[in-house]
Amino acid sequence: MLASWADGGRHDSRRIARRGGGIGVGRIVLTVAAVLFGQLSVGWSNDAIDAQRDLAIGRRDKPIAAGVISRRAVAAAAGVSLVIALIISAIIGWEFCLAHGIALASAWAYNAWLKFTWASGIPFAVSFGILPSLATLAAPAPVVAPWWQGAAGALLGIAVHLTNLLPDLADDEATGVRGLGHRIGATPSAIVAFAAVIAGTVVVVVGSFGQVPFAVALAASVSVAACAVAGLLRALRKPDRVVFRLVMASGLILAAQLVLTAFVA
Repeated sequence: MLASWADGGRHDSRRIARRGGGIGVGRIVLTVAAVLFGQLSVGWSNDAIDAQRDLAIGRRDKPIAAGVISRRAVAAAAGVSLVIALIISAIIGWEFCLAHGIALASAWAYNAWLKFTWASGIPFAVSFGILPSLATLAAPAPVVAPWWQGAAGALLGIAVHLTNLLPDLADDEATGVRGLGHRIGATPSAIVAFAAVIAGTVVVVVGSFGQVPFAVALAASVSVAACAVAGLLRALRKPDRVVFRLVMASGLILAAQLVLTAFVA
């Protein structure tokens, strides 16, 4: 069964490679520009929405809180960047524009209100899950990325969400942010983050079976497992910045795995 599943995955990846071949420098530049402006809109909208919270906790590393720029200017920049991102996305193609639009809507929804709810992890799962398909949908013959790439991306998104919260749990709670990580606590957040990364690695290994050299897949899996074990042991004692770094390290390995499988047919 595993062999037939892997054969299907290889067939899908090769079909995508054939249809997505010859993407061209122009489309690559447009794709990078669309994603860049989209991320600028997400980051700036978050700064504008969180301006009062950043002032309350003395975040002098934030331009608005530091008095370098006004909240209105940042909000305007976020809106303009969003419009530019969607225009460029539409030039690439309606399929890419639709996928990118969903990812951006998800991220903006997190900034606006989902960060305060149990559902705070959903936007990360949605946006990261769509990310692999942005590359394949930018091709002249657009196609959605294999399911396992989307699943691994979504699991990575959950890990990133819970990891990002670890250093700022106290500050966030002091200003009313009560997302998933805040509600379940630091140690459970670290455990779920590591579990998501491990699950993502398993999905990538199974999905790319036969495409990536066994030694590479084994090395990546062992590295993730080592980071996870070390992080979990420390999280059970003291969920500090060391745990944060270990989750990030294992997440980066998973991201590298995902990128590698996207280029190996």
